[in-house]
Amino acid sequence: MRTLRPFWWSIPLLLLLTAVAVARGPVEKTEIRTLLISEHPFALRHDIFVSGQVSTVLRFEQKCDPARTKLLDEGGRFEPLLIGGKKVVLEPLQDLAPDEWVPLLVTLEDGTAFSFLVRPPRPEKWGWTDHQVNVFKNRDSYNAMLSSLHDSLKRERGLREENERLKQEEGSVDHAFATLLAHGQTDKTPFRKEQKVVLKNEDMDITVELFSGPGKAAVVVHLTNTYNHEPWRFRDAQLTSERTSPKARPFALRLERAELVHGQSGRIAVVADQRAFESTEGLADLTLEIFREDGLQEVTVLVDHTLIRK
Repeated sequence: MRTLRPFWWSIPLLLLLTAVAVARGPVEKTEIRTLLISEHPFALRHDIFVSGQVSTVLRFEQKCDPARTKLLDEGGRFEPLLIGGKKVVLEPLQDLAPDEWVPLLVTLEDGTAFSFLVRPPRPEKWGWTDHQVNVFKNRDSYNAMLSSLHDSLKRERGLREENERLKQEEGSVDHAFATLLAHGQTDKTPFRKEQKVVLKNEDMDITVELFSGPGKAAVVVHLTNTYNHEPWRFRDAQLTSERTSPKARPFALRLERAELVHGQSGRIAVVADQRAFESTEGLADLTLEIFREDGLQEVTVLVDHTLIRK
């Protein structure tokens, strides 16, 4: 695990916080999913993904036997198991470490036993926290097929939404500008550099550039991975304002590369239209946060509304 040290910079246009050891607050992605045990005949245990102070429900086809259902939590990291009817409820007191796992044995009244490994959400972009897991041994039962159908329809809806988003981005001027900035072609955009800050710590060299533009503002973050043991991976970014509703504001994002091995560099470019800065009180400052794969903030930038040029 890296040792993280915070850096604060306060200058007219930029407030920057680097490598903050604070995970994102609310759980961002929860799933209701179907687990068909018969699909995995060679797997002895199945993963359940949990987050701190979030309840995860396991739902079975038959009633559970409380006397033979156990969570092997020697470290006291969980609330006591709640077992009632066909359900088992898990709730960690806090987030588990990335390499932590806790065995769970669930036994039904007919003696059928299921083994699980309770883990933290995977750090990849597609990782999730289980809100409910519907567990079926008989994949051909009516309830198993119905649950699987609902999962398939949800995946199909997600793919349609993703395709629609990609189509909109293809015709977006802001995404085109972000692509040029991410590849260092600033001279082909209408933006003018207004501020530059350079930071260095034991894990990452960071340069942040703020650009003003006609009716737009842009931020380019240059990252160089100086950490020897593992690659740095981008998770996501968000642009928010305390003065607007909703707080999350629209923006265009482009990456030169999403993963940086030791010694490798890459750019992250963000472009925001004036509409993202608008509030009932006029133009508002925005906060750009960039998160790495483990959910920690890598960079936080205050984007001043005065970057918007008329």
